[in-house]
Amino acid sequence: MSLDTVSLSGRKKEVSNKKMTFWESLYLVAIAKGLVITIRHLFKRKVTIKYPEQKREFSPVYRGQHMLMRDDEGRERCTACGLCALSCPAEAITMKAEERKPEEKHLYREEKYASIYEINMLRCIFCGLCEEACPKQAIYLTKSKVIVKSNSNREDFIYGKDKLVMPLEMAIQNTNQNKAS
Repeated sequence: MSLDTVSLSGRKKEVSNKKMTFWESLYLVAIAKGLVITIRHLFKRKVTIKYPEQKREFSPVYRGQHMLMRDDEGRERCTACGLCALSCPAEAITMKAEERKPEEKHLYREEKYASIYEINMLRCIFCGLCEEACPKQAIYLTKSKVIVKSNSNREDFIYGKDKLVMPLEMAIQNTNQNKAS
């Protein structure tokens, strides 16, 4: 008895329901083949590394954790235009824009700023499209080997401005390095 089935590629494949022999029903040949494959893998070089004693080599195009950049005066660059959120294929970025008050001139570069800027790291695929879409170079995927920390609580993977904005000390340090060179 044979059955005709159609695969996903559209090609027909003939399937038969033949009766298994006694030795085939014991599966000894299949078990022996599996053991041979297992024994062959025992003598191959191991891929596993002994973390944390050994560190994995990162790719040269590695994209690390997101960072909201500051300008030379320590003000946030983000103008809440929303281009990064629109370009994100995983829809991981959410933001809320507000108008800057006169007393906040030292905090934000433009009249409009992101009062809420959140990235859901569980959704993020680290593609870098948000970085490319930003006209003010405000969002940046770090090249340093900073990995998004693991956690067991889903809410801890939603990074707000408290985790994303570049520390003020780092902005001042970058400004000093630029002036020296």
